[in-house]
Order: sequence, then C-alpha cells, then structure tokens
Amino acid sequence: MKLDIIGDIHGCFDEFQELTLQLGYDWGKGYPIHPDTRKLAYVGDLTDRGPQSLKVTEIVCKLVKESLAYYVPGNHCNKLYRFFLGNKVQLTHGLETTASEYDSLDEKSKHTIRKNYMKLYENASLYEVLDDGKLVIAHAGIRQDYIGQYSAKVKTFVLYGDITGEKNPDGSPVRRDWAKQYRGDAIIVYGHTPVKEVRIVNNTYNIDTGAVFGNKLTALKYPEMEFVSVSSSMPFVEEKFRKF
Repeated sequence: MKLDIIGDIHGCFDEFQELTLQLGYDWGKGYPIHPDTRKLAYVGDLTDRGPQSLKVTEIVCKLVKESLAYYVPGNHCNKLYRFFLGNKVQLTHGLETTASEYDSLDEKSKHTIRKNYMKLYENASLYEVLDDGKLVIAHAGIRQDYIGQYSAKVKTFVLYGDITGEKNPDGSPVRRDWAKQYRGDAIIVYGHTPVKEVRIVNNTYNIDTGAVFGNKLTALKYPEMEFVSVSSSMPFVEEKFRKF
C-alpha cells in the first residue's frame, strides 16, 4: 500500500494542487492521478477559512468515488454536513466562508455540490485502519484502546481531540496531549491542531502544518515516512499554532 496522506486543507485548493504535482500526480483528467498507482488520503477538514473550499470537496468526492483516495471527516466536515442537512449551525470558525461560496452558486450547482458532499460524508469511515492494521488515519487522532470502536465518545475524540470540556481564554477547547500516552504499534496519522512542523510523538504524526494560517500544506508519504510540503499563500497567523 502506497499512500500520500495530506493534512488539513481548509479550502487552500492552490496549495493542494501544487502539493499533488510535487508528489508526481497528473491532473490531465481534471483531478490528481498518480502513474505508479499511489493513492491520496485525507485527514479531514477539507473546507472552511480558505478561498476555494467547494473546489476541494469536488475533487475529493471524485477521487473517493473512483476509489483513488481515502477520506476521513474532521470536525469542520461534520459541521458542513449538518449545514447541508439544514440544521441550525453557527456560521463561525470558517464555515461562513464555505457558506458564502455556496450561496453564490446557481441552484443546479448547489444541488450537485450538496448531494456529492453529503454522499462523501455519509459513506466515510470515522477513521481508517489500513495496511493490515499498521496505519490508522483519524482527524484529531485516536487512543489505542479506541481503535475498533465507534461509540459517541470515540467519535468526539476523533473529531475534536482529547477535550476536557474546559475553554482556553480565546474560546478554544482545552485538549489533553493524548499522543504522549500513546503506546500502540500502529502508526497514527492525524491533523486538527496546527503545528509549524510535523509533530512526531510515540508513533503518532500530526501533519496539520497550518496551510490556512499561512504556514504550509504537508503530505506524509507512506510507507516511506517522508514529508513533502508546499508553502501557503495565506497570511501567517502566529497565534493559531499550538506550542507543546
């Protein structure tokens, strides 16, 4: 199994395209295909905050439909799904940018985008266990004892991390550093928490290098365990990066 696992894109389509080109993918058919049968994988949070969220979802929907990629949802994916369901969700924390893109479309385009995205989300695994259990892709990570479980408690952990229920002064949730306690054999690849450089702790790899906050978009090549990154075109926002 040969994968290129991409961190949180958050609507940064240009960076996504540039990264796949660097990884050797061909866009001749309008979406990235690798000549050596490598596949893409996504840690979730395709949308929100960046300039071209819906274009990112279109490409990922196509790739997953053609069995050319793996996708697991993030918390922003979950919120967009609830928005498309018609639930009352707050247009904050980036969803307002995706909703604005959506509102500017004609009705036919809206229907297509909504239908394809909802199908992508509904068919997605909460997390992916791949390569005979050697690799797990989960948006905010996963505890060893949660692998194989799909309860509401596990879903909260996978989407939001190991949250305590408390809030930081900026309103963001307080999260425990679950990776420090991880002792499993499986490689865990995740995102969710922006870091300036890939964070490797106890066989866990946080590859969300904050593309939408002006740093870079990163891919992890598996099984080579090599990193490929492209610089972001977005303004740099220092306070969005977690310090450990």
